[in-house]
Amino acid sequence: MEFKYDVIVIGAGHAGCEAAAAAANLGSQTCLITMDMNKIAQMSCNPAVGGIAKGQIVREIDALGGYMGLVTDQTAIQFRILNRSKGPAMWSPRAQCDRNKFIWAWRDILENVPNLHIWQDTVRNILVENGEIVGLTTLWGVTFRAKSIVLTAGTFLNGLMHVGSTKLPGGRMAEMASYELTESIASYGVKFGRMKTGTPVRIDGRSVHFEDMEIQDGECDFHKFSYMNTGIRHLKQLPCWTCFTNEEVHDVLRKGLPESPLFNGQIHSIGPRYCPSIETKIVTFPDKEKHQLFLEPEGETTQELYLNGYSSSLPLDIQMEALKKIPAFRDLVIYRPGYAIEYDYFDPTQLKHTLESKIIKNLFFAGQVNGTTGYEEAAGQGLIAGINAHINTQGGEDFTLGRDEAYIGVLIDDLVTKGVDEPYRMFTSRAEYRILLRMDDADMRLTEKSWKLGLAKNDRYQLLIQKKEAINRIINFVQNYSIKPELINASLEEMGSAPLRQGCKLVDLINRPQITIKQMAERIAAFKRELETIEDEDRKEEIIEAAEIIIKYEGYIKRERMIADKLSRLESIKIKGKFDYSTIQALSTEARQKLERIDPETIAQASRIPGVSPSDINVLLVLSGR
Repeated sequence: MEFKYDVIVIGAGHAGCEAAAAAANLGSQTCLITMDMNKIAQMSCNPAVGGIAKGQIVREIDALGGYMGLVTDQTAIQFRILNRSKGPAMWSPRAQCDRNKFIWAWRDILENVPNLHIWQDTVRNILVENGEIVGLTTLWGVTFRAKSIVLTAGTFLNGLMHVGSTKLPGGRMAEMASYELTESIASYGVKFGRMKTGTPVRIDGRSVHFEDMEIQDGECDFHKFSYMNTGIRHLKQLPCWTCFTNEEVHDVLRKGLPESPLFNGQIHSIGPRYCPSIETKIVTFPDKEKHQLFLEPEGETTQELYLNGYSSSLPLDIQMEALKKIPAFRDLVIYRPGYAIEYDYFDPTQLKHTLESKIIKNLFFAGQVNGTTGYEEAAGQGLIAGINAHINTQGGEDFTLGRDEAYIGVLIDDLVTKGVDEPYRMFTSRAEYRILLRMDDADMRLTEKSWKLGLAKNDRYQLLIQKKEAINRIINFVQNYSIKPELINASLEEMGSAPLRQGCKLVDLINRPQITIKQMAERIAAFKRELETIEDEDRKEEIIEAAEIIIKYEGYIKRERMIADKLSRLESIKIKGKFDYSTIQALSTEARQKLERIDPETIAQASRIPGVSPSDINVLLVLSGR
């Protein structure tokens, strides 16, 4: 049997779901192939979305017309904004989700997206003709023909799980791995390697002594992930809890190190530096007396709890013995142990910024197969790959995002320019234009781009227009409204702010760190009336916050925008395919090798390649006639 589609997506994890939905919503006849329709968008590890920098990515996905933010809001059981003590460039939303509801919310979306079909099967081989992908075959013996294919296989490619000396093939616990597909792709010259990740023990909440833990509640305000006016408020939330390991725990863990696959040579691949196993923590930080753990609910109606911070592949008896040394877990009962998993990934420097392979035309890679870790990083890649897979089949200009436009742009540029030597995780520190990439303004940065593309629909675009107009009205009012000392000084002293000696514009008061728009509206009737003209009650607080950030940080934003614009000159100098780097003796040997392998699109991308020095860039500028 044979089927034909415009776009096929292999794998229904977070990358695959966004890729398939994007391609279908843009008009491509799309098929999403998954091994198990009951595990669509499965949260393989922590049932949470967002966090530092990751939350910004989710807001960008939503601003572009993706679904992760909407599904997260719909299934959240705890919501918080992280880094509130820092500036708005660092604020990051994070939500605990109901794992099962998350799956079914995504499935409900996908089953009702026009042009999108789902097929349950396992892909065995890809079909390539004249350097271009044309289809694939499956274990069921079905042939699929397609103009573009997106690979989002996660940890399933030759997946191997480890618990102590026990090794089990699989892509996740109780789920089979995918074999032959890596070898099929590699046979066309695509380079691949092995990586490792891990997941913690799952705990039966009935066995936990919560009185020995510190409770961690969520936050009930206007913040959420989606910019859409869904009316969702995270009012009903479940708590999380925190506790610490101790020296007794560490002693037991040390006793088990000879049996640890990470330290006895059983696992050779590299794991995530920023999400280490508990055994790696005690080896890396031998003098640290304790490590913090977070106990998080898996859903509203289950006793299953996730122990964040205790990822491990140690033998089961060691995992249990160590945990029982923590007072809250002295009577511990678990559902299953933690385990490590090894899997195949493909070197992302073999990709264009569209995430299309440089080696096999119309084959796209997204998610953990590119060496990343995290649902959010995967979903962001999936969205861009799905968009460009559609464009490759229907025509149009490549859709990419710059480092000054989105964290997704930073993520993809890092992958294709620098490659990976460990699972890549996004941090705010990876973005040089953090103040331009805030969580509050992802819609202002990206929604119009997506609307012009046809992915973001008109209702989303109209919400953006209304928001911009409301923000501009607030800013214009405070810039032009004059205020006299005798009318405000008593309030200023009450708020601990210096009184005025002469009249000023309202914007000058709001620029003071300790003063907010809300406080001024409570004291200035004309300003209060102006804010009441914002018709959308559900989004009023979001709009006011966005306006206040623009007002307070205007100088920083302008300065960073100016720096980004200056550097964009290098982005406009195209060099791909222009030079035979191996013959340019003025370049360093390392630069010649790296430039030849990556073949950067622009001078700016070349400047970000590790091993390419400023003097090498000057040589390229001279050769480019600049």
